[in-house]
Amino acid sequence: MAKRTRGTTRPGQRPSKAQSSAPARPSANLSRDEEARAAEIESQIVARERTVESDRDRARARAKAEPVRSGRAGGQGLLAARAAAEYNYVVRDVRRILYVGGAVAAILAVIFDLVDVVRVITIS
Repeated sequence: MAKRTRGTTRPGQRPSKAQSSAPARPSANLSRDEEARAAEIESQIVARERTVESDRDRARARAKAEPVRSGRAGGQGLLAARAAAEYNYVVRDVRRILYVGGAVAAILAVIFDLVDVVRVITIS
């Protein structure tokens, strides 16, 4: 069994106030040049974060909008892309079944009209 050292915490526990290592605050005596430089650096960081976030949002929107072209269906991966391709086959097959069924029903309706209504063909 491993020996527990002082000052460590278990997973899921917060460190005590004495253990937490808060960074020391800079002194309040900053020159105007240092303050301007800090403001410039902060604005650059914020601008980078915004561009990264907007790029990430655009990539997510693109993945959702174009599932087939990107090879990923809705950002779900290879399984979802295969399912989307399989769905296309199913739709095509159902359309063929409906087309053939409609054609058979039309042929039967014509035969019924010829036999029963017009009496072109008589069955003894």
